[in-house]
Amino acid sequence: MTVTVIPGLSAIAGRYDGFLLDLWGVLYDGGTVFPHALAAMRRLREGGARLVVLSNGPRRATAVARRMADAGIPADAYDGIMSSGEEAWRSLAGERPDPWYVGIGRRCFYIGTDGDRDMLAGLDVEAVPEIGDAHFILAIGPYGGHDTLADYEALLAAAAARGVKMVCANPDLVVHRLGREELCAGALAQRYEALGGDVRWHGKPHRSLYESAVALLGPVARERIVVVGDSFRTDIRGAVGAGLDSLLVAAGIHRDDLCDAGGRPDTARIERYAAEAGAVPTWACGRFEW
Repeated sequence: MTVTVIPGLSAIAGRYDGFLLDLWGVLYDGGTVFPHALAAMRRLREGGARLVVLSNGPRRATAVARRMADAGIPADAYDGIMSSGEEAWRSLAGERPDPWYVGIGRRCFYIGTDGDRDMLAGLDVEAVPEIGDAHFILAIGPYGGHDTLADYEALLAAAAARGVKMVCANPDLVVHRLGREELCAGALAQRYEALGGDVRWHGKPHRSLYESAVALLGPVARERIVVVGDSFRTDIRGAVGAGLDSLLVAAGIHRDDLCDAGGRPDTARIERYAAEAGAVPTWACGRFEW
């Protein structure tokens, strides 16, 4: 097994017409856009490529677009957005027939920040303050950025004992926000399954999200599409499962494991990590830059 490390997008841009771009760790860190990433997006667009942001963000695509704009990524820098939150919302709204959702009930116990409660807007659900009154849980993320998994143990155990279903709108386990690691909804859902809870996962690495994103690219041949991301567990594994090429950004979530002291990708480390993860990227680079 070998992974080809490239210096930047210019080395492979001619091979692809469609790019599915991860957001966190690739385009920005939760604060402002990486200037080198925005410049690369501009170059790709100038070359005729289509770009779709494929995010495990637990919010509607319109909300992701607003956050991207606030971070300095304008709407004319890409062609579309597909998020795990958008897929979860459409499933709860009944736009995507799914037997798992039949009879799920209306009373929802929400886990997430107040700022993301607009995920409930437009849904025929009633938010309840007590887990004992809930038909299902909508897990967006932790209530606060400093929360730990242990903070949710009693709540999750009580819900699992009652057989309450969980909708997970973000499969990520952690995220790096402005240089600090924070818990994500995926960690809550993972623990909930370990406690015997029933979880419906939305987002990467699950294939349905990739197919939705591919549809947004338009008439682009699958062999001319590449998935760009920084996580082996979600981005790279998902790309492999969807039969798509992938580009690993090593200086993202795995940077301490994959890069040397100077922040440069280490080929041997990447190959070892890929073997352990069971997901081999087609390419690897340090940062998402031209």
